[in-house]
Amino acid sequence: MVLRPARANGCRQQRHSLRDGVPDRGRERLLVLVRRSVWAVFLAAATLVTAGGLIALSSTGAFDETESDAPTVPTPTTTGTDPVPTEPTRGSSPPTVSPPASSLPTARIGYVFPVAGCQASASRSHHDYPAADIFAEKGCRFVSPVDGRVDEVTRVDRWDPRSNVGRDRGGLSVSVVGIDGVRYYGSHLSAIASGIEPGLSVRAGQVLGSIGNTGSARVTPPHLHFGISWPTPPERWWIRRGSVSPQPFLDAWRERRQLSPVTAVAKAHRAYGTDRGCRSYC
Repeated sequence: MVLRPARANGCRQQRHSLRDGVPDRGRERLLVLVRRSVWAVFLAAATLVTAGGLIALSSTGAFDETESDAPTVPTPTTTGTDPVPTEPTRGSSPPTVSPPASSLPTARIGYVFPVAGCQASASRSHHDYPAADIFAEKGCRFVSPVDGRVDEVTRVDRWDPRSNVGRDRGGLSVSVVGIDGVRYYGSHLSAIASGIEPGLSVRAGQVLGSIGNTGSARVTPPHLHFGISWPTPPERWWIRRGSVSPQPFLDAWRERRQLSPVTAVAKAHRAYGTDRGCRSYC
């Protein structure tokens, strides 16, 4: 009589413990497995997302090993030929920017008007051969029109009006062969600057002497006889005194325009041909 109720309770507990054919312990194990599966799926998805992000960042260079070991210096950009340096990373040395080859310093020929510090008026033509007479006050500065070296210097006025020898008409004179290969000659000077000797290197604007009226200018107002030619040996004074009309170049240099006589001199040299001596006003 006592065991029956107990058996009945056991049957009810057994029926109560069964739900959809799964005992309580089995159900707990199933829930644990489900939770683990969900976490596994979640972790796998997170891993894929993270890996994808890392791959994307690596492809952009964000995690490049070479950049992580040293500060980043952006590549400099240029506009035209002028290099534009960029800001260095904090704590790093400023980047070294090499200028483009086209912007590296090169030899530049600059010309200046050969009379400085005074008002001067150049003739528009010259008698018998190409040259210019630049009239200015006595003592005004005769300066080198270009960088170059001193070619010839005449410090003694040997002109005699009775003989009027061509080689002596210039009186005191200085010639310079420019870095452009052209010879520039100035004569009728009243004085030659100290230290001006053949072979001396000079700069454009450097004083060579003072305007005067030596030589055949003794009976004329002070002026600078200015000639342009190709270089020749010293005895060929008829070339030295002027072979190319200098007026266009004097006009340009007075206005600070850089006009070179190189082409004109080369053309005149070819046209002149073989030099057999003085041809006019000898």
